[in-house]
Amino acid sequence: MAAAQSAARVTGRAAAVAKVRTATHAVEAAEAAILASFTSAGVVTTAGGDHNRAVAIAVEQARAAHDRVVERPPRRRSFRPARRARDRRAHRQALAGHLRANNFERWLLAEALDTLVDGASRILRELSSGQYDLGHDKGEFFVVDHHDAAMSRPVRTLSGGETFQASLALALALSEQLAGLSTTAASLESIVLDEGFGTLDAATLDTVAATLEALAARGDRMVGVVTHVAALAERIPVRFEVHKDARTARVTRHG
Repeated sequence: MAAAQSAARVTGRAAAVAKVRTATHAVEAAEAAILASFTSAGVVTTAGGDHNRAVAIAVEQARAAHDRVVERPPRRRSFRPARRARDRRAHRQALAGHLRANNFERWLLAEALDTLVDGASRILRELSSGQYDLGHDKGEFFVVDHHDAAMSRPVRTLSGGETFQASLALALALSEQLAGLSTTAASLESIVLDEGFGTLDAATLDTVAATLEALAARGDRMVGVVTHVAALAERIPVRFEVHKDARTARVTRHG
């Protein structure tokens, strides 16, 4: 009987010890969680410390910080006139820098080049049936080829006929830009091309002729071509043929 009671006491004591150990672990975990929460909130406390006092101190500090923020706008407003004056001085200095002779000239040239390339790109897109756009970067011209996944490549990679199209687009855009800069109602209603067509191969010559026909079809200006190439001349609807001999010259109109 006594032995059974002793065994029961031993078993109960072991169970009690296990419960105390579990409770201790739970308390330690709760303490760690509290410390972690306080640390993340910026509240200074220690394990086993007076957490209520730490919270009270943190609340007072937060209230004082809030009061300082609330009182700050009037002080900021008092600085605004000085800040506006400083900003005006900075703007005047920046403007003076931009208006220096070299900077102002550089800015004007950059703006003129941007306008020229934008106009030439529009014309080149039309002349190339939507294949090419023209651009520039750091003084170098390039084309965007919409028939090749809109890839950019230098203009030196263009064929002879495509180069002619790009050059003609730049010339036409320049004529439009110059007319726009005129102080009078000036307009350039005609353009004469003498491009050395005799050096072009048959495929390039066909591209050039098609380009000139497309340009003439726009109807906004007269296009004149000076050429010795019969294949090109035959594709021009109205042409004047000059015949020379040792003594005289005569002009015959065709078309």
